[in-house]
Amino acid sequence: MCGIGGELRLDGAPPDLAAVERMLPDLASRGPDGEGWWQHGPVALVHRRLRIIDLSDAGAQPMVDSELGLALVFNGCVYNYRELRDELTAAGYSFRSTSDTEVILKAYHRWGKACVERFSGMFAFALVELATHTVVLARDRLGIKPLYLAEGAGRVRFASTVPALLAAGDVDTDLDPVALHHYMSFHSVVPPPRTILAGVRKLPPATVRVITADGRSVDTVYWRPEFNRAAAAAMSADEWQERLMAALRTAVRRRMVADVPVGVLLSGGLDSSLIVALLAEQGQTGLATFSIGFEAAAGETGDEFHYSDLVARHFDTDHHQIRIGAQRFVPAVHQAIAAMSEPMVSHDCVAFHLLSEEVSQRITVVQSGQGADEILAGYDWYPPMANVARADAVEAYARVFFDRRHDALGGHLAPEWMLDHDASLEFVAAHFAEAARTATTAWLTRHLAATATVIG
Repeated sequence: MCGIGGELRLDGAPPDLAAVERMLPDLASRGPDGEGWWQHGPVALVHRRLRIIDLSDAGAQPMVDSELGLALVFNGCVYNYRELRDELTAAGYSFRSTSDTEVILKAYHRWGKACVERFSGMFAFALVELATHTVVLARDRLGIKPLYLAEGAGRVRFASTVPALLAAGDVDTDLDPVALHHYMSFHSVVPPPRTILAGVRKLPPATVRVITADGRSVDTVYWRPEFNRAAAAAMSADEWQERLMAALRTAVRRRMVADVPVGVLLSGGLDSSLIVALLAEQGQTGLATFSIGFEAAAGETGDEFHYSDLVARHFDTDHHQIRIGAQRFVPAVHQAIAAMSEPMVSHDCVAFHLLSEEVSQRITVVQSGQGADEILAGYDWYPPMANVARADAVEAYARVFFDRRHDALGGHLAPEWMLDHDASLEFVAAHFAEAARTATTAWLTRHLAATATVIG
């Protein structure tokens, strides 16, 4: 990962360079390999770099292409950048680096903001059109890479982390009451565009925001997940398995794109073990794997080394057991909290922070099984949702997923933070309604297209 930040002035004044530069120390942990800054008219950009693709200085950022009239700071990885580079080269573009950053610049010049539809990857970027001082902000489809914003009098600031925005100064740090309601309901998660702070917002996933120098802003949502109930129900268990394995193979293969070694965080569970197996299937040898364990306490074991060791031996990986004693765990609580942009409460955060700290001393890029339970319904609140009628879905979801219902929040929050309406249930209802509309629209589109083909 890298760290990006910047400011666009909307009142004709130059950017506050001192404020923007104050972001850099709070972005350093995201990019320990170098830093850069750039200013043109009302726009300033800063970047902290983690070298993964094109390790030379040619891949440094902010990256400016004077011929195309564009500048860019970018965090993430475009997995299909080589294919896009070939396509752009065939169209007449020339390249001075082998980085995916430069591919984004050329892709935007050729396809405009629709370029993101061609990217397979995880990314957040800020691109500047030099002639107009228009700023284009974008995030990947699932919002893997973060991008926070703070608007003030006559300016917009953006950064990869909330602490970076706070370091720049002049941010409303009051709690957002609606965000607090979500936080207390959704396992400590605040959905975009809100954050727990009233003065900080986050660009939603799969969104391109174009901000012109006069302050006008337009969002384009370029992707939405589509679920076809009829098509899904028509597939057999074998077909589901084949499709899932094909998708996993594609995902693992794409994430091997790097100019540095790629390892795996191996817990010994199904998710990470399958990733190791798929990497081995694709010819990866000498794979570095990492497992973390803690001291036993209250008769409970603190590690799953037995399982991870089995996988490591079977696939002959370069395996590392990382043992964490109690003397390191408690101080790490403070370190993990300091590294957060938004407050999280799971003890896994501390373990993951310690694991990342240890792994980063040996390797830069790792794959992990994070997200599998969300995608494959691995948590205990999913089974009760099976076969629930659409009309009952919102209440059924709230019953099994919410940490606490609206009426119970009074026992946890002071009266001044209580809302007079159930903001979290309303959010879920709106989301479910949008999903239903999207599914219906998609079905009608396909149906009408098929009808038109028959008639034609």
